[in-house]
Amino acid sequence: MRNLLLGLLLLALAAPAARAAESAPVTTKRVTASLVSASDSVGPDGKVQAALRLQLAPGWHTYWRNPGDAGTPPALDFSLPAGFHAGAIAWPAPERMPEGPLVTYGYRGDVLLPATITGPPGPLALKLHAEWLVCAKVCIPESGDFRLDLPAGDGAPGAQAPLFAAAAARTPRPSPWAATIAPDGTLAVTGTNPGSSSGLGSVRAAYFFADTPDVIAAAAPQTLRATADGLRLALQPGPAFHAGAPLAGVLALRDSGDSETFLRLDAKPGAVPAAADQDAGVVRLLGLAFLGGLILNLMPCVFPVLAIKVAGLAGLAGARRGRAALYGASYAAGVLVTFAALGLLLLALRAGGGGAGWGFQFQSPAFVAAIAWLLFAVGLNFSGLLPIGGRGAGVGQALAGREGPVGSFFTGLLAVLVASPCTAPFMGAAIAGALAASPAAAMGVFLALGLGLAAPYALLALIPGLARLLPRPGRWMEVLRQALAFPMYGAS
Repeated sequence: MRNLLLGLLLLALAAPAARAAESAPVTTKRVTASLVSASDSVGPDGKVQAALRLQLAPGWHTYWRNPGDAGTPPALDFSLPAGFHAGAIAWPAPERMPEGPLVTYGYRGDVLLPATITGPPGPLALKLHAEWLVCAKVCIPESGDFRLDLPAGDGAPGAQAPLFAAAAARTPRPSPWAATIAPDGTLAVTGTNPGSSSGLGSVRAAYFFADTPDVIAAAAPQTLRATADGLRLALQPGPAFHAGAPLAGVLALRDSGDSETFLRLDAKPGAVPAAADQDAGVVRLLGLAFLGGLILNLMPCVFPVLAIKVAGLAGLAGARRGRAALYGASYAAGVLVTFAALGLLLLALRAGGGGAGWGFQFQSPAFVAAIAWLLFAVGLNFSGLLPIGGRGAGVGQALAGREGPVGSFFTGLLAVLVASPCTAPFMGAAIAGALAASPAAAMGVFLALGLGLAAPYALLALIPGLARLLPRPGRWMEVLRQALAFPMYGAS
């Protein structure tokens, strides 16, 4: 009996020491919260790691410093003796949590939010008031007051040290690579050793968590593309995004071995270096626009207007070639000026909507659906089921019939605007491509479309004898128009 009483006394004395690194908990049906420290004592350097620990019930979660589309991050307010100071929360990297149409950033399970306390060596009475929001199908704000007394000692790791080690493994480390954020939201990370197993060449998935809410659209996909010098991540700018401002946050990388790395990024504003595949994509886009302009010459409402000017060129056969070239240049100028004006109008509209994320609209389901319906409407127009315009062709022929370079200029202008039953479908396709391109590429699309439209007449002005090779207007133009409807249906 005496030995039993002695053993119980020793256990009672040892119990407080075993719990010295954790405060009394605050418990609800949703979470058990406590204040914990990595060591059982304050070491000679006066530093100690303390943290709010939230043990969340299954199905419940709380939030990161940027909660995403909804939520509120936990708030920690330490009360410390004179001479002590609490550092900022060392936020572990969050996880992406879809909630219907929204996406939030936060934590599930056992969560640790650590901060470093510094001060003179000696005993420390830690007091903490914390507030946090826990959510499942509903969100409930909670709070707690905690106290933890730590004696002076050697500062050796205590019973809670493994929790801090686990949190440190998810704490982002400074990135060894340079990062740039472009005005359109493209995040470029340039690796110094992209081909090594520890470099960017082994990355198969990436996601960027911005520090500040609403800078990046949390619910938008982030498209990863590997490049020769690193990676590109297509971010959709949010309403708080400012072109020309730096962007800070956490980049989560997953490699081919399915291991994760979390990097602290501070991306500088600037243009993203053009990659070879980007250049090739722009060249293809411009080539298709030029081809579209060429085909536009064969449409029923454009071809007859041009036929008037081509017939006029035949009368210049005996005149100086320079006069015919002037006619061709005037027509091309009318086409290009009109397309340039339309391109500038589009860029002005883009500038007004830049905060909505112009540049990566094809990540938006609403934008993709709108473009699909636009292309479907283009197909219906080609099939003759959805007329667009129709009264301007007669006006166009009247103005195009004027003599001299002025008449040629108006022929080019009206071939774009007045002959709308044919130009509208191609303009719709051009706008669809230009909306997803950079400003320079968008203007290039319109000018390439104009060059394609202007090229045949300009060539005939330089070599009038080629007019004999032109087919006569006829039913074949309507057949061609209806045949072009099917690529539009396929694209939609």
